[in-house]
Amino acid sequence: MKVSKKDIKQRMARFEEVSRKSGAKLTHQRLEIFREVAQTVEHPDVEKVFEGVRRRMPTISMDTVYRTLWWLKSLGLITVLGPSRERVRFDANLSNHHHFVCTRCGLTRDFFSDELDSLTLPDSVLSIGLAKKTQVEVKGICLKCAADGKPGARKNERR
Repeated sequence: MKVSKKDIKQRMARFEEVSRKSGAKLTHQRLEIFREVAQTVEHPDVEKVFEGVRRRMPTISMDTVYRTLWWLKSLGLITVLGPSRERVRFDANLSNHHHFVCTRCGLTRDFFSDELDSLTLPDSVLSIGLAKKTQVEVKGICLKCAADGKPGARKNERR
């Protein structure tokens, strides 16, 4: 499965629009880093993005790629899969369960759901591989952060 040229073009146009609206400079480095993520279905990690951009821009630094990816996330142009930016989390609970993650404070809590445990995966999953386990991660605002209700906190917060 490939990303169509039309989709890449739309993603790049959105990148330019959001960057301008945020008042950020449209640098060649930012453009190439975003393009590297926009043109693939592989969900690359920072090292893969760095390798791809480095082929076109040999002087790019890993630090620039890393900072730019988090900047793109803050603008809502990309999402992050897996562990949080601050730290990797470990879980000794090996039973079927799911996670709620607060996008403000990082609180991570287990929850249980028979409905989610028996979730039927779409046929398209079979074209990717054989699923052994399904685990849902719900991202939102925990009750404590919601109760704090700090106006303007995390203005750039995105899902």
